[in-house]
Amino acid sequence: MEIFRNMHLFVEVARASSFRRAAEVLGLPNSTVSRRIAELERAVGLRLFNRSTRRVELTEGGRLYFNNCQRIIQEAELANQELTDLQTQPSGVIRASLPVDFSVIYLSPLLADFSRRYPGIRFDLDLTPNRADLMGDPVDVAIRMGPPQDQNLIARPIARLATVLVAAPDYLQRRGMPARPQDLAGHDCLRMKEAPWVLVHRDGSSQSVEVGGQFVANSRGLLQQLALGGQGIVQSAESWVQADLAAGRLERVLPDWSPPVVGAYALTATRLLPAKVRVFIDYLVANMAEPSHPLKG
Repeated sequence: MEIFRNMHLFVEVARASSFRRAAEVLGLPNSTVSRRIAELERAVGLRLFNRSTRRVELTEGGRLYFNNCQRIIQEAELANQELTDLQTQPSGVIRASLPVDFSVIYLSPLLADFSRRYPGIRFDLDLTPNRADLMGDPVDVAIRMGPPQDQNLIARPIARLATVLVAAPDYLQRRGMPARPQDLAGHDCLRMKEAPWVLVHRDGSSQSVEVGGQFVANSRGLLQQLALGGQGIVQSAESWVQADLAAGRLERVLPDWSPPVVGAYALTATRLLPAKVRVFIDYLVANMAEPSHPLKG
C-alpha cells in the first residue's frame, strides 16, 4: 500500500509540475512530498524528475512511469466505484462535449428522460463542434459525428443519420432543379466545410462533386435556416427536415441521390468507465436504436 500511495503522490506532482502545488492539493507538507518521491525513486531504481528552481519535469523514464501509474490508479478508483455502485444509484457529474445542433434536436428530450431515471447524475455540458482533447481536457465523454480520427480513443456508435439534399421552392424556381449530381457545381451549396460532396445513388454507386456557394459554417442549424430562406441547397438529416418537407417549405433535390449515412459516436479515453458514464452511453445506445426514434437510419 505504501508504494501505491507514493505512486498516487507521484502522479499529482507530475500533473502539477510542482512539488509545492501537489503538496497543497494533497494537504501534505512540501518536505513530506519531496521525501516520499525520493523513496519512490530509490524503490524503482531511477530518477523520475528533473528538478530546477523554477520547474519540475518528468525524465524519459518518468514519463513512461507516469502513464502506467495513471492507468493503475484509475483502475483502482474504478474498482472501488463499482463496489459503491452495487449499493447505490450511479451519481456524480458527467462532463460531456456535444455538437450544438445534434444536442438541441436529438439529445435534449433524451437528457430530460435520463435525468428522471438517474436523479443523482448531474451534467456539465460543453456544446461545441470542436474536437475535445479527452486525454488532456476534463471531459468524460464526447459525442461526435462521423468516424473518429484519433485511434487512441474508444468509440461506441450510438446512432446513424440518413441525410438528404433539400432547398426552398423559391430558390429552385430561381435557379432550377438539378437533374444530375454534376449540376450542383453551378448552384449555391450551403456547406460545413470546403470539400467535395459525395453522393450515393439508389443502386449503390457514388459520385464526388466539387461544390461552392456563399456560405460555409460549422452549424447545421444555421445552414438549414439559410436554406429555408432560399439561400441554397443543404445536406440535412432526413428526420430533421421531415416537417419542412411535409409543409412544402423545403423540397428534395436529386431524390435518387443521397449523402452517405452519418454515424454518431460516443468517444471516451478508456474502456474503464465510471458507472455514471457507462449508464449514460448505454442509455443513448438503447434509446437511439429504437424504431420510433428519428435517428434510426
